[in-house]
Amino acid sequence: MVEYEFLYSFMKDILNLDDSIVHAGIMNKYGVLLNVEHKEHVTPLLTDEENEEYASQSITRHKKSIEFEPKIGKVIYAFGRYKKVDRATVPINDDYYMLLMFQREQNSTNRSHQIIIEKVLPLVEIERKRFVDE
Repeated sequence: MVEYEFLYSFMKDILNLDDSIVHAGIMNKYGVLLNVEHKEHVTPLLTDEENEEYASQSITRHKKSIEFEPKIGKVIYAFGRYKKVDRATVPINDDYYMLLMFQREQNSTNRSHQIIIEKVLPLVEIERKRFVDE
């Protein structure tokens, strides 16, 4: 199991990558949220129970997409644009996934994608080895 202190620190590091990242969580391959953090000035839009349900649905969607990997390749991240927020699911490895929520701004989709590619994925790559079940 990944150490809680590391998860807490990692989520704080993710939140500090950019002002538009307002919520970050880590879930396991079963859709169980292991750690959730949000910026202090942000009131969460979803309750803890709703976040758990969203995590579970994210894993279900991801598992369904795996059957297409031989033809289209592995998921780098999945992105959803909602009226109030942008959300992304980022696979860390086969056992752990990150959920991100971005503050919505005009033309924020391209910015959210840029943040994921240029900031989030490089940090995930550096820390990936810490996400192992022992």
